[in-house]
Amino acid sequence: MDPATIASGLPKAELHLHVEGTLEPELMFTMARRNGISLPYATVAELRAAYRFTNLQSFLDIYYQGARVLVTEQDFYDLAAAYLERAAADNVRHVEMFFDPQTHTKRGVAFTTVLDGLERAMGDAAVRFGISGGLIMCFLRHLGETEAVTTLTEALPHRHRLLGVGLDSSEVGHPPSQFRHVYAAAVEAGLIPVAHAGEEGPPQYVWEALDVLGARRIDHGVRSMEDPALVRRLAAEKIPLTVCPLSNIRLRAFDTMADHPLAAMLDAGLRISVNSDDPAYFGGYVAANYAAASSGLGLDPAALAEIARSSFRSTFLPEARKIELIDEVDAYLAAQ
Repeated sequence: MDPATIASGLPKAELHLHVEGTLEPELMFTMARRNGISLPYATVAELRAAYRFTNLQSFLDIYYQGARVLVTEQDFYDLAAAYLERAAADNVRHVEMFFDPQTHTKRGVAFTTVLDGLERAMGDAAVRFGISGGLIMCFLRHLGETEAVTTLTEALPHRHRLLGVGLDSSEVGHPPSQFRHVYAAAVEAGLIPVAHAGEEGPPQYVWEALDVLGARRIDHGVRSMEDPALVRRLAAEKIPLTVCPLSNIRLRAFDTMADHPLAAMLDAGLRISVNSDDPAYFGGYVAANYAAASSGLGLDPAALAEIARSSFRSTFLPEARKIELIDEVDAYLAAQ
């Protein structure tokens, strides 16, 4: 069985996907023209050439700059719809999608404008492609907890339209414990807590995300491998980690795929899913991440299938639906 074909064909969930990070340069230029926004790049090729990141912050600088073109509900619909069509081609069956409302509301875009566009695109994808999903609203950690509380207050009238809350943006110097109060309020409102931790930040940030924020899933978490006690806990408690191999390489967390700890994480019994993070910037959607992990780390089709099963186990779907989707993985593999 060809690993690239398996990577594309396996039914899978995507759990670490920033919808703003799916903004391809061509769509960025289209939106800039229709919204009368000037970009500091003359061509798509010039913009792509700027994607030479040295760390997380160098990526975020361009990411936030690109997000300025998102203004109307139709923009957010078009953004999510384009991603979901690509996800369908990779046989993504369920997506729990991150979005960053603060990136937009601070520019004067209404919270409901963002939410309405994304929700409409997900509803259409359910009909067109059979992709189920939910929206996870992230707080930008570099803006601090006070602004996060303001965002949560704005979101609470729409909490029935949200799956959970997350924490992203610049990690170093912004530990999860700084957001304990806003997370407590979000959980009290019925939102599921997840958090980015252990990408550039130390293993201690993963401990804090679990113990202070009550995170039920850790996004990235690759630096957990530096702390044997943390690894034992993650394995024993079956805490999901949403790993993004191509992102980690492009942001220089690891020099090459051969250096990536994904295989070691699997060997340690951790519950791992493979995801694309910000695929327009990092050079590959979810199937490309599966394929890169396979070729760079020697993961065979059976290992890829187990990652796909784990992706469904790591969702916040009802248990019966998880079993149905895992059965789809087994049926696909048996048919190869």
